[in-house]
Amino acid sequence: MFRKKKSNYEGVIQLKPLKYPTKILVGWGEAIGGNTDLRDWFLASEDYKELGICVHAIMLKQDARNWLMENGYAHLMAMINGAEGSKEAIHWLDKSGFQVLKHVALSGDRDDKAFEWLVQNGYPEFAMISQHIRRVKDEIEDEHNDIHKFGRD
Repeated sequence: MFRKKKSNYEGVIQLKPLKYPTKILVGWGEAIGGNTDLRDWFLASEDYKELGICVHAIMLKQDARNWLMENGYAHLMAMINGAEGSKEAIHWLDKSGFQVLKHVALSGDRDDKAFEWLVQNGYPEFAMISQHIRRVKDEIEDEHNDIHKFGRD
Protein backbone atom coordinates (compact mmCIF):
# COMPACT_ATOMS: atom_id res chain seq x y z
CA MET A 1 0.00 0.00 0.00
CA PHE A 2 1.93 2.95 1.31
CA ARG A 3 5.68 2.72 1.27
CA LYS A 4 7.88 4.73 3.52
CA LYS A 5 9.95 7.06 1.39
CA LYS A 6 13.57 5.96 1.31
CA SER A 7 16.07 8.60 2.37
CA ASN A 8 18.31 10.10 -0.29
CA TYR A 9 21.28 8.94 1.77
CA GLU A 10 20.36 5.27 1.99
CA GLY A 11 21.33 2.93 -0.74
CA VAL A 12 23.40 -0.05 -1.72
CA ILE A 13 26.75 1.72 -1.42
CA GLN A 14 28.37 1.04 1.93
CA LEU A 15 29.52 4.11 3.83
CA LYS A 16 33.26 4.46 4.25
CA PRO A 17 34.73 5.29 7.65
CA LEU A 18 35.72 8.83 8.50
CA LYS A 19 38.74 8.58 10.78
CA TYR A 20 41.32 11.28 10.34
CA PRO A 21 44.31 12.52 12.34
CA THR A 22 43.94 15.97 13.90
CA LYS A 23 46.36 17.59 11.44
CA ILE A 24 44.27 16.30 8.51
CA LEU A 25 41.09 17.75 10.04
CA VAL A 26 42.81 21.11 10.54
CA GLY A 27 44.03 21.01 6.94
CA TRP A 28 40.55 20.12 5.71
CA GLY A 29 39.15 23.13 7.53
CA GLU A 30 41.79 25.33 5.93
CA ALA A 31 40.96 23.87 2.51
CA ILE A 32 37.27 24.64 3.07
CA GLY A 33 38.34 28.13 4.12
CA GLY A 34 40.01 28.74 0.76
CA ASN A 35 43.49 27.22 0.89
CA THR A 36 43.60 25.84 -2.65
CA ASP A 37 47.04 24.26 -2.18
CA LEU A 38 45.66 22.08 0.62
CA ARG A 39 42.49 21.36 -1.33
CA ASP A 40 44.55 20.21 -4.31
CA TRP A 41 46.78 18.12 -2.02
CA PHE A 42 43.69 16.34 -0.70
CA LEU A 43 42.41 15.78 -4.23
CA ALA A 44 45.72 14.21 -5.28
CA SER A 45 45.94 12.07 -2.15
CA GLU A 46 44.87 8.43 -2.23
CA ASP A 47 43.98 8.51 1.45
CA TYR A 48 42.05 11.80 1.66
CA LYS A 49 40.66 12.45 -1.82
CA GLU A 50 37.11 12.62 -0.41
CA LEU A 51 38.03 15.66 1.68
CA GLY A 52 39.16 17.60 -1.39
CA ILE A 53 36.04 16.56 -3.25
CA CYS A 54 33.97 17.59 -0.23
CA VAL A 55 35.42 21.11 -0.53
CA HIS A 56 34.11 21.28 -4.11
CA ALA A 57 30.75 19.90 -2.99
CA ILE A 58 30.47 22.66 -0.37
CA MET A 59 31.11 25.10 -3.24
CA LEU A 60 28.00 23.69 -4.98
CA LYS A 61 29.85 21.64 -7.61
CA GLN A 62 27.32 19.00 -8.65
CA ASP A 63 29.87 16.50 -9.97
CA ALA A 64 31.58 16.53 -6.55
CA ARG A 65 28.24 16.02 -4.82
CA ASN A 66 27.50 13.08 -7.08
CA TRP A 67 30.95 11.60 -6.43
CA LEU A 68 30.41 11.69 -2.66
CA MET A 69 27.08 9.90 -3.00
CA GLU A 70 28.42 7.29 -5.43
CA ASN A 71 31.65 6.51 -3.57
CA GLY A 72 30.55 5.80 -0.01
CA TYR A 73 30.52 9.30 1.42
CA ALA A 74 26.80 10.00 1.66
CA HIS A 75 27.40 10.99 5.28
CA LEU A 76 29.61 13.88 4.10
CA MET A 77 26.96 14.90 1.60
CA ALA A 78 24.32 14.76 4.34
CA MET A 79 26.53 17.05 6.44
CA ILE A 80 26.71 19.53 3.55
CA ASN A 81 22.97 19.35 2.90
CA GLY A 82 22.30 19.78 6.61
CA ALA A 83 24.49 22.89 6.65
CA GLU A 84 22.33 24.13 3.78
CA GLY A 85 19.22 23.72 5.91
CA SER A 86 17.98 20.24 4.98
CA LYS A 87 16.00 18.85 7.91
CA GLU A 88 15.95 15.42 6.19
CA ALA A 89 19.76 15.37 6.17
CA ILE A 90 19.94 16.32 9.85
CA HIS A 91 17.41 13.63 10.73
CA TRP A 92 19.33 11.00 8.74
CA LEU A 93 22.65 11.93 10.37
CA ASP A 94 21.00 11.73 13.79
CA LYS A 95 19.31 8.38 13.31
CA SER A 96 22.40 6.93 11.62
CA GLY A 97 24.62 7.80 14.58
CA PHE A 98 26.65 10.58 12.98
CA GLN A 99 26.31 12.98 15.90
CA VAL A 100 29.49 14.93 15.18
CA LEU A 101 28.58 15.46 11.51
CA LYS A 102 25.05 16.44 12.56
CA HIS A 103 26.44 19.11 14.87
CA VAL A 104 28.90 20.30 12.21
CA ALA A 105 25.96 20.71 9.82
CA LEU A 106 23.82 22.51 12.38
CA SER A 107 26.68 24.77 13.41
CA GLY A 108 27.45 25.49 9.76
CA ASP A 109 23.81 26.56 9.45
CA ARG A 110 24.18 29.10 12.30
CA ASP A 111 23.12 26.95 15.26
CA ASP A 112 25.31 28.27 18.06
CA LYS A 113 24.22 25.50 20.45
CA ALA A 114 25.58 22.92 18.00
CA PHE A 115 28.88 24.81 17.90
CA GLU A 116 29.01 24.75 21.70
CA TRP A 117 28.22 21.01 21.67
CA LEU A 118 31.24 20.39 19.43
CA VAL A 119 33.53 22.43 21.68
CA GLN A 120 32.20 21.00 24.96
CA ASN A 121 32.35 17.39 23.73
CA GLY A 122 35.98 17.56 22.64
CA TYR A 123 35.67 18.20 18.90
CA PRO A 124 37.43 21.58 18.45
CA GLU A 125 38.65 20.69 14.93
CA PHE A 126 35.09 19.98 13.85
CA ALA A 127 33.92 23.21 15.49
CA MET A 128 36.52 25.04 13.38
CA ILE A 129 35.41 23.15 10.25
CA SER A 130 31.79 24.17 10.92
CA GLN A 131 32.82 27.82 11.08
CA HIS A 132 34.63 27.56 7.74
CA ILE A 133 31.50 25.98 6.25
CA ARG A 134 29.37 28.80 7.71
CA ARG A 135 31.63 31.45 6.20
CA VAL A 136 31.65 29.77 2.78
CA LYS A 137 27.86 29.44 2.84
CA ASP A 138 27.56 33.13 3.72
CA GLU A 139 29.86 34.06 0.82
CA ILE A 140 27.84 31.93 -1.60
CA GLU A 141 24.63 33.53 -0.35
CA ASP A 142 26.10 37.02 -0.75
CA GLU A 143 27.19 36.17 -4.31
CA HIS A 144 23.71 34.92 -5.20
CA ASN A 145 22.07 38.01 -3.72
CA ASP A 146 24.42 40.54 -5.38
CA ILE A 147 22.28 42.34 -7.96
CA HIS A 148 25.42 43.29 -9.90
CA LYS A 149 26.16 39.63 -10.52
CA PHE A 150 22.62 38.52 -11.35
CA GLY A 151 22.53 36.10 -14.27
CA ARG A 152 26.27 35.37 -14.30
CA ASP A 153 25.90 31.80 -13.00
